[in-house]
Amino acid sequence: MKRIGLIYSQIYTYENLCMAFMKAAKGKHLRKDVIIFKETFDSNINKLQQQLIEHSPDIGNYIFFKVHDPKPRDICAANFNERILHHAIMNVCEPYLDSFAIYDSYACRKNKGSHRAVKRAKSFCNKYKWYLKMDVKKYFDSIDHLILIELLARRFKDVDLLDLFSKIFNTYHTQTGKGLPIGNLISQHSANFYLGTFDHWIKETLKINGYIRYMDDFLVFGTSRHHLKETLKRIKHYLNNRLSLNLKSNVQLNKTKYGIPFLGYRVFPEKILLNTQSRKRFIDKFKLYENNWLTGKWNTEELVRHVEPLMAFAQKADTHGFRNNIINKFGVWT
Repeated sequence: MKRIGLIYSQIYTYENLCMAFMKAAKGKHLRKDVIIFKETFDSNINKLQQQLIEHSPDIGNYIFFKVHDPKPRDICAANFNERILHHAIMNVCEPYLDSFAIYDSYACRKNKGSHRAVKRAKSFCNKYKWYLKMDVKKYFDSIDHLILIELLARRFKDVDLLDLFSKIFNTYHTQTGKGLPIGNLISQHSANFYLGTFDHWIKETLKINGYIRYMDDFLVFGTSRHHLKETLKRIKHYLNNRLSLNLKSNVQLNKTKYGIPFLGYRVFPEKILLNTQSRKRFIDKFKLYENNWLTGKWNTEELVRHVEPLMAFAQKADTHGFRNNIINKFGVWT
């Protein structure tokens, strides 16, 4: 595999930093931090550029908060200037990371995403009798910085770039030398890349055709229960010994005809449904949105802006009757 070298300087070009600003500011131009940055735009861009030239980026200025959608998560968001830096890095590095990904890796990739992963799972349901579903225990918290840098060094031979990645990773720890913050662009792409060698091992060493990964959620398909049980043993050993990761205890091994819980859906050979939790979340959110509109908290434009993605998620499943029932029962939005 040919490594890519001497691309660090591409990160701090004026054009790339301006492009990174536009990406970081997308949909956020009315936010105070964006407005302040734009007031002295060239000065701020030049300052960021100089920091990169001098290898002294101002990083690690995180804001911590919790979200509950659907389960509690600790989010660690970088400030606006650092988000520009993250976009500048990924503008240059993402194509090289993406070129290493296998076809059936669906997170953090253009023209992929959760809905394509679910459709692919449905197609495999029609080909295989059995499935194995796994996910990694505390994945982002468990990522080893040294292993990640070693994996990146197999793709990039640019010392300055690897040093920048190391500095960013070292601003956050769940324990010594481990952990990536949930909520940062660099974290998302790095975490997705971290399992890339595992993907290739699954496809090229184990020769498994029926395989899907969405970040740390895996599906492996097979024709026999026994074969998948043996595959599970080998997967556990690889993840633990090569990547210092452990699977959660909720591994599922079952027949595809009973449906696969995957990314908020339940996937069958002949249909895709919302899982129980997604159905409840749909109802709760729909009722909340309608109430916000009826009480004057939101105008019609704000209602539509929130309801459209909710409907889009449900429309990816066979939910026509369910959606109509909820709209007729709780809403006036059509």
